[in-house]
Formats: sequence, structure tokens, C-alpha cells
Amino acid sequence: MEWRDEGIILGTRRHGETSAVLEVMTRAHGRHLGLVRGGRSRKQQPVLQAGNRVELIWRARLDEHLGTFQAEPIELNAARLIDSAVAVYALQTLAAHLRLLPERDPHAGLYETLAILIEHLNDADAVGELVVRFELLVLDELGFGLDLTECAATGALEELSYVSPKSGRAVSRAAGEPWRDKLLPLPHFLQRGARQGADLKSIEDAFRLSSFFFARHVYEPRGIEPPDARGGLLTALRKFHAARAISPGAISHGDTAA
Repeated sequence: MEWRDEGIILGTRRHGETSAVLEVMTRAHGRHLGLVRGGRSRKQQPVLQAGNRVELIWRARLDEHLGTFQAEPIELNAARLIDSAVAVYALQTLAAHLRLLPERDPHAGLYETLAILIEHLNDADAVGELVVRFELLVLDELGFGLDLTECAATGALEELSYVSPKSGRAVSRAAGEPWRDKLLPLPHFLQRGARQGADLKSIEDAFRLSSFFFARHVYEPRGIEPPDARGGLLTALRKFHAARAISPGAISHGDTAA
């Protein structure tokens, strides 16, 4: 068995004295693991870092075997991201969400989205919004997507301000006002036709929104906990926004490592 594909490294773990098990998200073969012989060598270690994009050859005697990877660098993103706490936690969060998907199940759209996100993880202003949108895509791929296109009660397309916790559908301001305490707020940057970017409050609201549906449909049924990196990401984003509020202009498209 053999295939060639492009992949983004999600992580590695030690195997024996010299090798490593590589975990990648590939364009055509989904999330996939394989053994890299000599993966802990000085030559290989800089390549086998999370966030790097690599050209892969996978070989195995049978399809169900772990198999071996040969990995050649395409883009070495890890060095660019390592000094940003926001970027590091965001990358770990994205990887944790991808691990919710069945191994070797193709998700080409998620791969393309992940590649775009990694290009922008240095921009702490954009990271919160990008990660939330990725989370909504993962929920959709898992079969629990939200419908934020029209009001569940009236069919209205404008002033969508809430999300029903029961149906996962948007609710307009007028229809939802009497039950606002029982509904989830829909952040403005996720609303139809939104032109305004995400601020810290809307990012926190968006994370609460996606957290609710991840907990209900994924974490609780599987008996697992949310990824620790997600909490670290929120903390890092709060620190970034607090630092910028104190010294406007001092931080633009990055942050200091935690």
C-alpha cells in the first residue's frame, strides 16, 4: 500500500530511541498517523513540528497498518508561530478539534481551511474569529451544524440576534426578545451580512456558543473533556486585548509568548 499527499503536521510522539509517530491532517486522506524512522534526528526534528506543511509518502503492507511516512518540507510555519502564545494555543486547539473526527476520514474542506488559518495565526486580532469559524465547520462535519441563515420562528433574514439551544438555529431579535434569557447570544460577526470585525466580548460570546454545542453533542456523549488548549487560547486572547488597551499600537499582529 502506498499513497502520496500533502499534509499539515498536528503533532508527534516519541517511538523508541530514534523514531517518531507523526500525526498529520492530509488533503485527501484525512487525519492520519504514521511512523517516521529517524524522526528524532537533528535533521528531521525541525521539519516534524506542528503547523508545518509537508509532502508525504505513506507506505504499509496492509491498509489497516500504522505504516511509515516520508515527509519533505513545503512550508516551515512552526518557527514563525512559536513565539506567539495566541498562535501556539490556537494551533493546539485546532488539532484537538480535528481529533474528534474519525481517523483517515477525508475532510478536504477542513484541510483547506486549516491551511488558511495557519497563514493568519500571527494576527492575534483575527485568531479568535478564525478559530470559532473553524469550530462551527467541525460541528457541521460531525453532523451537528448550526443554522444561522434565518430566524427559526419567523423565517426573517435580518437582525438575527440569538441561537436556540434546542435546535441550533438562529432567532431574530423581535422573536427572541421574550425568551432572551433562555437563548444564546449570536455574536455580531457571525450574523448575516456582518461587516464589523470581532471584539473580545463577541469572541467570548462565540466561544460560549460553540462550547455549548460541543458539550451537548460531542464531549458529554463521548465522556471526554474540552481541550485544555482552548482555555489557554482564551486567556492569551484576553491578555493580548488587555495589553493593547493599555498601550494602543504597541501590539499589532502578534503577541508575546506566555
